[in-house]
Amino acid sequence: MIPITLPVVAFPMIDPILVEFGPLAIRWYSLAYVGGLLFAWWYIRRLNGSYVTFGLTPPLKPDEGDDLLFWATLGVILGGRLGYVLFYQAGYYWDHPLEVFAVWQGGMSFHGGLLGVAVALTAFCRRRSMPLIAVADLLACAVPFGLMLGRAANFINGELFGRPSDVPWAMVFPFGGPDLRHPSQLYEAALEGALLFVIMGMLFRLTNIRAYTGALTGLFLVGYACARGVSEMFRQPDVHLGFLTGGTTMGQLLSIPMAAMGFYLLHRSRGQKATAIR
Repeated sequence: MIPITLPVVAFPMIDPILVEFGPLAIRWYSLAYVGGLLFAWWYIRRLNGSYVTFGLTPPLKPDEGDDLLFWATLGVILGGRLGYVLFYQAGYYWDHPLEVFAVWQGGMSFHGGLLGVAVALTAFCRRRSMPLIAVADLLACAVPFGLMLGRAANFINGELFGRPSDVPWAMVFPFGGPDLRHPSQLYEAALEGALLFVIMGMLFRLTNIRAYTGALTGLFLVGYACARGVSEMFRQPDVHLGFLTGGTTMGQLLSIPMAAMGFYLLHRSRGQKATAIR
């Protein structure tokens, strides 16, 4: 028999820099962060307003969404960077401490960003005497859209590519050597981003899960941990870390406590009914 050779899917060589103005460069990755945060601001305001429609007291006052965006942005940037430093390259940054601040060189961790947002959100809610978990439920619905944009930017940059594969849609990445690889960034964009966003939105709109404080946050944590655990099976581990205990990756290990917290919040939410409008 004559072997059938499938055509190689070409990697779309999109310039990571959208536009340059002298020394100033606007990158797709930066736009993903900005776009995700702005969408979160708009979407949270929309969801918050819809609580009245369902006969529930909105977690936020109309003018508090802007301040929430500011605090969340600080948490994402500081937490994401410090999380990458501590979880992925602690030894390197211990020897090169000044490079911790060189965020333009890349290196952000979702799990670190999540912890950063949790700290920022806690501080924000305490200063405003607001219900922490109820506000977190709003954020949980918006986060997956930003994750989708971020993973799409990873794909454009040709970074965080997948493991070698012979699937028909495998491609050669510019920094991944000659091997055909899974476009795992797109898997993550689909699972952690688009699918989780749709599920969260449908449950918020079509069920009464919104009435149980903490349920949406718990669902997001469990959903992301599961999606990340699956997508990591196709993603090439970081070179300096490789495979860890039992063939797992750092992303999978960090998702375990995340899932545990999610299940705890789901269990706890059964006795945490949201306040009805009186």
